[in-house]
Amino acid sequence: MTGASDSQPMRVGALRPNQLLHTYGVGAMADLPNLSVVMLGLDFWNLERSAYVEEDRLLAAVRAKLGPQVDGLRLPPHVPETTNPFEEWARVGAPVGLFPNWLRCTHQRCNQLARADSGLFELLGHPYQPEKIRYVHNCRGNGGARPTAVPARFVLACDDGHLDDFPWLYFVHRGRELEGAHPLRMSERGTTGEVADVSIECTGKDCGARRRMVDAFGRAGEENLPACRGRHPHLGTFSPCGRQTRALVLGATNSWFPMMLRAFTLPRQSNPIRHLVSEFWRNLEVLTTLPEDAAKRILPTQRFWPELEPYGVDRVWAEIRRMAHEEQDEEPEPGDELDLLTPEWAAFTASSTVDVPDFKTRREDVPRRFRRVIDNVVLVPRLREVTALYGFTRIDAPEWEVTRTNDDRRGPLSSAEPSWVPCAETRGEGIFLRFNEERLAEWETRSAVRFRAQEMLVPAHDLWRAQRHLPRGEWPGLRYVLLHTFAHVLIRELALESGYSAAGIGERIYADRQRQMAGVLLYTAAPDSEGTLGGLVALGQSDRLGTLISRALERAELCSSDPLCAEHDPRVQGRLYGAACHACLFSSETSCERGNHYLDRALLVPTLTDSDYAFFGSEQ
Repeated sequence: MTGASDSQPMRVGALRPNQLLHTYGVGAMADLPNLSVVMLGLDFWNLERSAYVEEDRLLAAVRAKLGPQVDGLRLPPHVPETTNPFEEWARVGAPVGLFPNWLRCTHQRCNQLARADSGLFELLGHPYQPEKIRYVHNCRGNGGARPTAVPARFVLACDDGHLDDFPWLYFVHRGRELEGAHPLRMSERGTTGEVADVSIECTGKDCGARRRMVDAFGRAGEENLPACRGRHPHLGTFSPCGRQTRALVLGATNSWFPMMLRAFTLPRQSNPIRHLVSEFWRNLEVLTTLPEDAAKRILPTQRFWPELEPYGVDRVWAEIRRMAHEEQDEEPEPGDELDLLTPEWAAFTASSTVDVPDFKTRREDVPRRFRRVIDNVVLVPRLREVTALYGFTRIDAPEWEVTRTNDDRRGPLSSAEPSWVPCAETRGEGIFLRFNEERLAEWETRSAVRFRAQEMLVPAHDLWRAQRHLPRGEWPGLRYVLLHTFAHVLIRELALESGYSAAGIGERIYADRQRQMAGVLLYTAAPDSEGTLGGLVALGQSDRLGTLISRALERAELCSSDPLCAEHDPRVQGRLYGAACHACLFSSETSCERGNHYLDRALLVPTLTDSDYAFFGSEQ
């Protein structure tokens, strides 16, 4: 990360590429050892060291959300690090700006609260150790040393994605008009750091205004805080808003939620060279308008040439010529751009195996014990996933079906319509399980199963949305809850055997009754160009997978929190899960595609209190 300023950029910290999408993307705040910064918008990024990523399906989906002006997906700017902190690598990275702009002196006898540009603070750089970069206060403290100034602990945000400094002067003086200087001081009683122990006072002459921070939260905050100014600090812009603001503690998890689209790289052709030429066809097609000699000279200069180089210029050019003469059906059906799951389902359920760069499948025998409920097991020794960030929300997370989130809530990535979006690519391996459609459809029609859905799960779903003032949303369906629960119990079991942590194993649920989709992909991926080490695929072999599934289902029958977990009624508080908790089903946010929602052990296996709904009840 590099701090943005009018002078030379300053390196202030380091993040992994995936963190720039999942945790600290555009518009998010990053809490560094002595600083707090906000990730600046795409207008401020230096693209000279930002490589393009080819993934047409994902690009089409992003265009469907942001517009046709988006011409590509890019990785964060990067230059390999060296031992010299004054070389180019130290000036290349994701740009950040100071936020919040209010700082507090840490000296116990000072605690002055003021803006960073007030002249009271000075930024001390450190070229060798960015984590030591800090602001100091000129009060000198004890012994003449200048004490560190830290970011103020509170900020403002609104439901429309705006973020602002906390209005300290307005809050302390209860909205009164002010004249002259009004220096502020923040004091804390006790060591807990609770809001109730924090107070702000004005030390100005003949003022003495004082207020506790507890007045800025809850219902009191609705009365005491000003309306939103519509500020986007990552863009340096304001827009009309006027909505109710909410005070947030610096670093609160609800200050930023990413809106992302994910896609696997799927085979375009069975022949590896044809697959690669198809993947890069958008750029290669231009070469067909040039003379052959000129095209062959230009071909090795293209950014994607390293992937084509093993096949040689002549073979690649012959394939380009062949494809140029074929009829290209590039017009997608309306609405297909956002349907990323159906093409993946078709690739995993294809009758023949595939072996092309970034995608390889291998059929495996279904474990004998589960042949009545599982139709196919497909091992995926090699896959590539590309994730693109196209917006964010604050206060409330986006819909778990993220493309259905109201665009009014989406925070912008740039001041104008973006021409590109940041992305990250990972490579890894996986296990795909296809469930028997007839058995699943029969289970869905059982009266007991339908009763649990209609009398408990669906009303809880409707209540959850109503509590958040969201429009009535589509219930994902019984088969989704079943497959999602199955994925979670199997992830826990695979983590015990594979050597990967449960947080490193992701899921993709394919559940659509109309399209007869019923499958689960469990996969692990890493940013390394070689992917992961094969430990997950090894567990997908028939002689091992059957035992793992049996153990996972057996563990799911009893939770250490039973009977409370098994008896959980989601309607009481509007929860999106039935018999599920941290002890039995919940997983990390890196694993679960729905934030631990739509889970229910009772639909999967017999529990301590229910046995009428279990899909695997008769197979135990």
